[in-house]
Amino acid sequence: MTATLRTLIVDDTRLARQELRTLLAAHHEVEVVGEADDVPAARAAVERLLPDLLLLDIQMPSGSGFDLLDALETAPAVVFTTAYDRYALQAFAANALDYLLKPVDPTRLGEALARVRERLAQRGAAPAPERPFLGAGDQVFLRDGERCWFVTLDEVSRIVVDGNYASVRFSEHKATIARSLSALEARLDPALFFRANRNTLVNLRMVRKIDLAVGDGYELTLRDGSVVEVSRRQARELRERLAL
Repeated sequence: MTATLRTLIVDDTRLARQELRTLLAAHHEVEVVGEADDVPAARAAVERLLPDLLLLDIQMPSGSGFDLLDALETAPAVVFTTAYDRYALQAFAANALDYLLKPVDPTRLGEALARVRERLAQRGAAPAPERPFLGAGDQVFLRDGERCWFVTLDEVSRIVVDGNYASVRFSEHKATIARSLSALEARLDPALFFRANRNTLVNLRMVRKIDLAVGDGYELTLRDGSVVEVSRRQARELRERLAL
C-alpha cells in the first residue's frame, strides 16, 4: 500500500492553488492538508501540519519561496512552481530539485511526485513528529548567494562558527547561516555532532581517523581529508563518547 503524501500548496494566487488541487485529485496517494498564500502563513502551516511535500511558488508579494525555506528549521520535500523559467532553475537543477512551470503539465506533475516518493523512501518515509534534536535524516535548506541545496544532516562533515554565523561544510560545498554555536548545539543531536573545540562541531560519522596531538588533545581526520583539532578540554568527552 502506497503511503499517503501529505501536501501543502503555497501560492499567492487562488486560481493557481485550485489548479494544483484539481491536478492532484488524480493522484489518490496525495492528500492536500492545507494551503497558504504568503510566507508567514506558509511557515505557520508547515510547523503545524508537518507536511511531506511543499508545492511552493517562488515569487510572492510577501517574500519568495526561498525566504520561507530559510525560515524553517527543517525542510519537507519541495517542488517549486513558477511562471518564470529564469527563477533559480539553473541553481536548483544541479542539485536534483524539481520545479514545474505554470501552467503545470499533468505529466510533469506525475513525474515530480514519483521523484518525491522515491526521495522520501530513501530518507525513511514521512517526517517524524517534532522532537528536541535534529538527527541524521533531517533535511535542511542551505543557500549561499544564488546557489541552493537541500542537505540531510548526515551529509554535513563539520560546522565552523564565527560569532552569530556558521559555515556549514558538506561535500565540496559550504554555506553560511545565521546561527550561533549555542543555538546549533541546542538543535543538533549530540549523538551525531560533537563540539571539537570552541568553534567547531564535527559529524562523528564523518571521522575517518583519530590521532593523538600535542597537549593531550586529538586530531580528527574527516572523510573529506580535512583535519579538525580536538581541544584538551573536549578530549575527555570524546574518549567517553567513543569509548577510547
